[in-house]
Amino acid sequence: MVGTEAYVVLSMVLFILGAMGVLLRRNAILVFMSVELMLNAANLALVAFARQWGASDGHLFVFFVITVAAAEVAVGLALIVAIFRTKKSIDIDELHQMEG
Repeated sequence: MVGTEAYVVLSMVLFILGAMGVLLRRNAILVFMSVELMLNAANLALVAFARQWGASDGHLFVFFVITVAAAEVAVGLALIVAIFRTKKSIDIDELHQMEG
């Protein structure tokens, strides 16, 4: 049986990879995917601790976080598509000049 420490270490690695993706990438879609990776890393840690303590509260909280993440994906992708249609690029460095 895999211990809680292994899940927490995996969650930490995934969160760090996501944070590096947010800080280092210039493509809006890759930044968006990195944020989702960080969110799922936090979910993994919550489920691991809920399993360790035998409480179903963590599982329920993760269910709500996944529901909110699905709504975030829908809104985020809609924004990225709208920006791409107007600017013909999703490079974050070019988006700071959003004039007219």
